[in-house]
Amino acid sequence: MSYTALYRKFRPDIFEDVKGQDHIVTTLRNQIKADRIGHAYLFTGTRGTGKTTIAKLFAKSVNCENPVDGSPCGQCRSCQTIASGASVNVIEIDAASNNGVDNIREIIDEVSYSPVEGKYKVYIIDEVHMLSIGAFNALLKTLEEPPSYVIFILATTEVHKIPITILSRCQRYDFKRITIETIADRLRDLMAQEQVQVEERALKYIAKTADGSMRDALSLLDQCIAFHFGEELTYDKVLDVLGAVDTEVFARLLELIQVRDVTGCIALLEEVVMQGRELTQFVTDITWYLRNLLLAKTSDHDIEDVIDISSENLARLKTETDTMDIEEIMRQIRIFSELSGQIKYATQKRILIEMTLIKLCKPAMETTNDAVIARLKDLEKKIEKGVVQTAPVALQLTQEPVAAPVKPVMPKAISEDIRQIVGGWRGIVSKTGQPLKTHLKNARLSLGGDNQLAIVVEDGVAFDYLSKEENHKYVEDMISNFIQKQVSVQVQGLPTGGRFDESYIDLAKVIDMDIEIEDE
Repeated sequence: MSYTALYRKFRPDIFEDVKGQDHIVTTLRNQIKADRIGHAYLFTGTRGTGKTTIAKLFAKSVNCENPVDGSPCGQCRSCQTIASGASVNVIEIDAASNNGVDNIREIIDEVSYSPVEGKYKVYIIDEVHMLSIGAFNALLKTLEEPPSYVIFILATTEVHKIPITILSRCQRYDFKRITIETIADRLRDLMAQEQVQVEERALKYIAKTADGSMRDALSLLDQCIAFHFGEELTYDKVLDVLGAVDTEVFARLLELIQVRDVTGCIALLEEVVMQGRELTQFVTDITWYLRNLLLAKTSDHDIEDVIDISSENLARLKTETDTMDIEEIMRQIRIFSELSGQIKYATQKRILIEMTLIKLCKPAMETTNDAVIARLKDLEKKIEKGVVQTAPVALQLTQEPVAAPVKPVMPKAISEDIRQIVGGWRGIVSKTGQPLKTHLKNARLSLGGDNQLAIVVEDGVAFDYLSKEENHKYVEDMISNFIQKQVSVQVQGLPTGGRFDESYIDLAKVIDMDIEIEDE
């Protein structure tokens, strides 16, 4: 017989085996016991949290001949038929590959036929958010008023993509991420049944890496057992298989960052790379490690359950926090969190991490508040040691007297063409449409390079609009038609809050003409 993956082999057969979703299990069992079964359910939540498993258990329970406290007995003909996948009363549909109107119409046609055996026909539509709009519309009427013997169970990881008209016709159940402790307990029980020796730390690490998904945890455990088949599965072996790094490495790295040892940080990263560790996982784990440091630093109470580590490791963690400030820990969390978002799709992951380590060791490279605090603390430490600090060159330069802004030089002569344009500017603008009219109304006329006409607007929407090639060309053509000559016009930006008179010549004043544009 072929090998069965752990997550399939140990899929719960009764509601009591479902872990981490007690609020949903209790509600559904009470409905079955009270015979208050709904006609449409929506199961939503992240992957591997039990949506399909509970849907199948519910389908077995409502058709079970001898249910036990709301759970299927597993012995009757109906339970065994459904468990083997041969039941015509439980229809599983993958909406990812059956998402068209025709697929839904097939379901609607089948709904009119009552079940051959058992009480209910249960339709489990997985990844229901993948259905097309037409398919949702075709499903609406049947979903609202199905025959009494039909139950729809819709499962999705992206509930926000489902139309509100569908949501309003279903009982919604939100599946939570499963806690690390719950996952670890389940793995421990299953390994006892499989007679596989697994170290407690290894189980805890797999549970944490699974990120709330029981299925992911079982898949990772399956992978680790296969790699070290016949051996005890230790924490170090799990780290090897998953490409992860021991927390001792993180402690060493943070010590090197504290003493601003760039060379030491790069050398330690080289060790991690040469060991074949997965760099994305490395960044995720060190961010988690820093989170634990922050909690240990800021909490006055016992937080062993919150950060989910042993008492021995917690004591070591608190010792490490004695040498670190809260602001520094938060700065490192911020930088590594930003890196975590960038590194997933990067081709040069190692270089990104090296840049981050250099940034952490050199707070002067940043201008954020926490980086400035880190620089001040470095300065205080150096002063305490008697190291004389000189002001940076950039700071010394800023202490020199700042020269007054140089006003633009007045041209010796302004061409007759430009005088004509300035004089007729109001008429030119009045013939344009919106939004161009508003942008030109708020503009000022000046001189650009080679004494060409310049239209000066504030940086932002107006500058972007007039800088577009088609809009720029339209303005030039409009002015050229006015004076019946070919004209080149420059568009220049004035920074928000900047003063026009200090940077540009106002042609309206030079030519002594009033070119105020009135709304028409």
